[in-house]
Amino acid sequence: MLSAAFAVHPAAVASQRHSVRQHQQFCAPIRTATPRRRLPVAMLSVTNAVATQSRESSPAAPRKLSFPILVNSCTGKMGKSVAEAAVSAGLQLVPVSFSAIEVPDGKLNICDRDIHIHDPSESERILRSIAKDYPDMVVVDYTVPDAVNANAELYCKLGLPFVMGTTGGNRQLLNKTVQDANVYAVISPQMGKQVVAFLAAMEIMAEKFPGAFAGYKLEVMESHQATKLDVSGTAKAVISCFQKLGVSFDLDEVNLVRDPEEQLAIVGVPEEHLGGHAFHNYHLTSPDETVSFEFQHNVCGRSIYAEGTVDAAMFLHTKIRSGADKKLYDMIDVLREGNMR
Repeated sequence: MLSAAFAVHPAAVASQRHSVRQHQQFCAPIRTATPRRRLPVAMLSVTNAVATQSRESSPAAPRKLSFPILVNSCTGKMGKSVAEAAVSAGLQLVPVSFSAIEVPDGKLNICDRDIHIHDPSESERILRSIAKDYPDMVVVDYTVPDAVNANAELYCKLGLPFVMGTTGGNRQLLNKTVQDANVYAVISPQMGKQVVAFLAAMEIMAEKFPGAFAGYKLEVMESHQATKLDVSGTAKAVISCFQKLGVSFDLDEVNLVRDPEEQLAIVGVPEEHLGGHAFHNYHLTSPDETVSFEFQHNVCGRSIYAEGTVDAAMFLHTKIRSGADKKLYDMIDVLREGNMR
């Protein structure tokens, strides 16, 4: 078997120590109960797949930046992780956030800083006032899918640059709102830099070699915390690339693993990360079953997304200060800049 494995968190290694083929246990239930015959493993790498992307300028050395960042909302696990990462990076955490969730005394302590939590109904009034005190402020949004478009409209109305990490909403309308308002923004449903690089490599392969895997059988397993009910956006993007490469596959064929016991015993998710992880496995088999390819990326916790979000905010701040003509960006633009921490 030819295999390209992408494990982006050290904790994921523990789940693979016994055998690279532990995944055979969860591959079989996707389509068939018959164990698959495996071929010797030869590792492939797509590390250089994005090397030929934009080289308009040599990447500048990372500079120490410090500017105000407001995280909306700090009461969620992802927002809290971003706030902590921002403080760790030396950014100034604005002591205000919004949430419908009530917190004791209306405050949340993050990295020894008191963040005052206000009801979302007060967001316009408070943001308008805060913007005067923090003129260089960048807003980071990790709220809920139903609030994506309304929040973006508010940020644009107030002229506030923002990073939209929240998934869902009407993405076409979201982009149009930003473009019409001519406000600086980074919009991406996937903030993990390394995962984005992997997706970029997949898209390049699909563009350059359409039909290369015609006739191959695809099996997809993705494991997330039990609260995530739908197929992840990352899996959808990877599957779309495989479809362009000639593979016939429908989203309802994805094996969604959400049962904690199965995640522990079969997938190999560390127990401490059952509440926050993303383990994906894509297995391709040739029509005569003599060749197989496997792509895998395992993420434990939320640090990869938090760090990527902070990099996106830094990127946006730099673009604002330079007066860049382009206003709307995604994580590919952040990766191309080449000066991430």
